Order: sequence, then C-alpha cells, then structure tokens
Amino acid sequence: MSFEVTINNDVRHFEKKVRLKDLTNGNYNYIGALVNGRVRELDYDLHYTSNVKFLTTSDSIASGIYERGIRYLFVMAVKRIYPELSFRLSYSISRSIYAHEIDDKKLTQQMVKKIEQEMRNIVEKDYIFERIIISNEEAEKLYQETRRVDKIEILKYRPEKTVHIYKCDGYLNYMYGKTVPSTGYLKDFKLIYYPPGILIQYPRSEFNGKIPPFKDEPIFSDTLGGADAWSNLVNLSTIAEINKLAVEYEGTNIINICENRHNRMLVELGQKIYDNIGSIRLICIAGPSSSGKTTFSDRLTLELISRGINPIRISLDDYYKDREDVPLDEFGEPDFESLDALDVDLFNENLVDLLSGEEVGMPRFDFQLKKRVYDKRIKIEKGQPIIIEGIHALNEALTPLIPKSIKYKIYISPQAQINLDNENPISLTDIRLIRRIVRDSKYRNSSAEDTLSMWPSVRRGEFKWIYQTQEEADYVFDSFLNYELCVLKKYAYPLINKIDKDGPFGPDAERLLKLLKYFVDLDEKYIPCNSILKEFIGGSCYRDAGF
Repeated sequence: MSFEVTINNDVRHFEKKVRLKDLTNGNYNYIGALVNGRVRELDYDLHYTSNVKFLTTSDSIASGIYERGIRYLFVMAVKRIYPELSFRLSYSISRSIYAHEIDDKKLTQQMVKKIEQEMRNIVEKDYIFERIIISNEEAEKLYQETRRVDKIEILKYRPEKTVHIYKCDGYLNYMYGKTVPSTGYLKDFKLIYYPPGILIQYPRSEFNGKIPPFKDEPIFSDTLGGADAWSNLVNLSTIAEINKLAVEYEGTNIINICENRHNRMLVELGQKIYDNIGSIRLICIAGPSSSGKTTFSDRLTLELISRGINPIRISLDDYYKDREDVPLDEFGEPDFESLDALDVDLFNENLVDLLSGEEVGMPRFDFQLKKRVYDKRIKIEKGQPIIIEGIHALNEALTPLIPKSIKYKIYISPQAQINLDNENPISLTDIRLIRRIVRDSKYRNSSAEDTLSMWPSVRRGEFKWIYQTQEEADYVFDSFLNYELCVLKKYAYPLINKIDKDGPFGPDAERLLKLLKYFVDLDEKYIPCNSILKEFIGGSCYRDAGF
C-alpha cells in the first residue's frame, strides 16, 4: 500500500497508514486538518493519496473545534470539583461562552478560580480524548445513569443509529462534533466571573486565533438574558422542546406564541417612540445581514401610523457613490460594506434640509445604471420623523450634522438562545447564514456556494461597522423566531446538500446540515404574511404588495 501525502507543496511517500497527528512534529498549535477538502481530526489515519492542510485557531473551522473542546473541558472540570453544579452554556458578549448554573446555585469568585485551576490541571495532564462509538440505545442508557435528560430528549431526533461519545480520563460526554486529540491542546482560555455566571473566553478566528480583548456589553448582555429567560418561560429553549410543540396542532401554537412576542415588542417600541415623539426626528435602524431589517422597518412604520405618527423612510442604498468612486477592500474588490461607499456629505445635507422644513430633491440609486438619478422631491411635516435603515444607521459618523439628542437608535438581530442540550448552544451567526442562503436562492437565484463565498466579506463588514455600534442602541429588537429553523430546513437543506463536500465550502455544508437535521419539518401555511420569516422564504405581504 503506497500513497503520497502533500503538505504545503511538500510531497511525502508512505507504505503504511499514518496518523495526521504524527505529521505535525508535535505542534500543538495545529487543531485539525483538511484532507482533500474534508475536515478531519488529528487522530485520523491516512491510507490514501491526500492533500493535507493543517489548521490553527486562526481558521474558523479549527476555532470551532477548539471551542468544542473548551466546553468539554469546562464541564469536565466542574464535574470533578463541584459535581452538584449543572451549567447551561450559551454564546454571549465579547465573543465568549456564558455559563450559568441551572438550579441558581450561587457562585463566588473563589469557585470560579477553582474551576479554572482544575481546567488547567486537566490541560497539563494532557489526557487523551478517546472516541467511542455506541448505539443510540446505549447512549440513552448512559444519559439515564448520569441523569442527563436534556441529552436523552434530543437523541430522539437524531437520524443516525450511533453516537460518537468522547472519553477523557474516565469522563464521558458528547459535543456533536470533532475535537482535539488531547487536553494539552486547550491551553488558551480565560474564565471571568460575570455574576451570576461565568464567561469563558477562547481563541477566535476573527481575532487571528487570539482571545478577543474583553469588552463589557451590558445592552447586548441584557438582550441575550431576556431572550434566554423568555425561551425558558415558554419551554422553547432547546431543539427538543421546539420540536415537541412544532408537531402539535400543525405548529399553530408555536407559531402564534413566537409571532405574538414580536407583536408585543413592536407595541412596546411604538409606545416608547410615541411617548418621546416631541424630541425624536430621526429613527435609525441597523443590524447585521439577514436580521430582518426590511420587514421590521415595514412593521414599525405601520405601528407608528396606527398611533398617528406618519414617518417617511429614506434608503441608504440611494446614497451609494458611483461605482468608480467606491473604495476597494484588501482584495482589490469594491467594498460596498464601507461607510465610504456612501455619499455621507450629500446624505447629511439632505437630512438637514428636510429637518429644516425644506423641500428636497431626493436621489435614487439606479442599480442598472450603477449611478444616482433624481426623480422625486419630498418635504416633511412638523412632527414627522424620518426612518433610515442600513448597516451604518447607528454609526455617528453617518449623521455627524444631526444632533444625537433627536435620534432614536434601534438595533435588530436574531438573539437566539437555544441549545441542542445544556452544553451545546446554537450559533447566532449560523442562523443568519441559513436565512441568507434561503433568501439569496429565492430572490437572487444564487446558489448556496454563492452565498457562502460572499459570507466572509459580509462578516468582515459586520465586525468593522456594525457590532461596535450596538451598545448605542436605545432599543434592541430580537428578530429570532424559535420555530424558524423547522421551516427554513425544508428550503435550506436541499440547497446546502448540493454543495460539493470536497470543495472549499464542504466544511460549512457539513456544519449546517448537522444542525438542520435535528429539527422536525413545519409547514409555513399558518405563518402570518407580515412575519419577519416571510422576508426569507417568500410570501411577505410587504414585498408582494410593494409596500
């Protein structure tokens, strides 16, 4: 058995199988590898001609593997020194994981220090992660013995017949994906006492494989906490709970519960604006890609109209510079995410004139001509606010001539706080990515590969322009609908399943398909036409009616 392995253009010849780990020269910075485009653990045995790329935490794939290992390490350490504690893990502020005690047992700074020290002790021992394949029946028995009801419930929706359990120095757990070969790879992490829980920081690919500097984000934290509290209150905090309600009464209850929450939030927001309409002249709406900004803006407009407030809306898209004047990104491509892609001077001039009561000739960007045209004039009445919506809307650099005191800033994004089980949260970013794949296919005739090819650029723009402004929001709207992945699955799964598994987007496809497979299907026939979800799957009364 003779085969070749190519690593960074270095071709090696082997006569018998070889482990990936044995090709790293003991470099613990390597977390995983791509073998002919497929994600592999370092314990994987090569026995065929392969092209290998080793991955560090500067790669998003490896960052995910590392994060999974850190969650395992944290839970393992807790079970060793505080077996009476049970934590629920979720994604949180400062790109970290938040661990809160399920039974509200009080934590102290000293306890957090002991947990971190135990984690470091386990890392120093460099215990092996041993993968054990057991049947679903054996897994259920194991979970019953360890009183892991949360893992038993999600097991019911697993299509496979076996489970890959990881064993580490006698401790057993399942983290729904690949991990590092041993605990010695997990040296880089920090625990921060963040009452009533713990923040766990780890290396992120967005920060070149480093731990992000801690940044307290109280508004974001409160929003996530509110989303988590609501999901727990209505028993929709796990996939198993969502699936259970989704199959009852054709899903009408879960749809109505989630949509009623959005309705209530809109009423609350409308009342806040109504109570302060004397000072609010500009309503600014921003959020990352596929947050539902367009439908939200439509619904907020009608909410305000129902209160006797008649806003006008101005699209930032109409202030794009001509194509040749748009700045280039680091790859030499037009950077339409940049604030400098907009004619900020003209935008401010128009706003000042409108707020002064003047009639203004407004631009409209013609995307076919790729330039602005002028074919309408508007004038606003006294007490008539202006709504602007776009990724830069909360950025003070967009509206420097408008006093901050007359702006009302709204940040919108899905703030999902749902889990596979207590130790395995679902990524907020992946929810938006799935939304966008479905929408791009329906309205732009784009393949899933097309969407994924643009996603890194979109994400860079979000980190550069959006996330830094969310703490300035006067109101945060959680656009997540707990039932939505049960609906999106029908559209997204076949699109993602078409992706070449050996191609550059194979790892993304694998990750998204693993998530979607756990959700039951839910028919959208009972979803109201004004739902934010309709913006992605079609059938929106706003889009179809040309609102």
